Amino acid sequence: MSILNKTLAGLFMVLTFSCTCKKTVIEAKNESDTVTETKMLEAGFKKATIVASTVKGDCPYTLKVDGENNLFDPINLEETYKSSGMQVWFTYHPLRMMNRCEKANPIEIVEMRKAN
Repeated sequence: MSILNKTLAGLFMVLTFSCTCKKTVIEAKNESDTVTETKMLEAGFKKATIVASTVKGDCPYTLKVDGENNLFDPINLEETYKSSGMQVWFTYHPLRMMNRCEKANPIEIVEMRKAN
């Protein structure tokens, strides 16, 4: 009986510690994401989703800023970021020019990074 009790106790400990380790990794990742997001916002970046359109007369790509109703028309979007649904961090300068489409304001991207 004592061998069975020791085996069960050992198995219980292994299961307990393995669950705790996974939880810690997930919590650390979430904390890391929060720190990164805070740093990006403090540095003046906005987080957005790239939206592609094939509608005639529409902007080919727009940036939909998270948590806002703003849509931006980046005039200098690099090819590597021309992917609908991609999450990005960006800084920009507004442009004083006619809109290329009705729904979005033209901007010049100063810096852009892919979001995790």
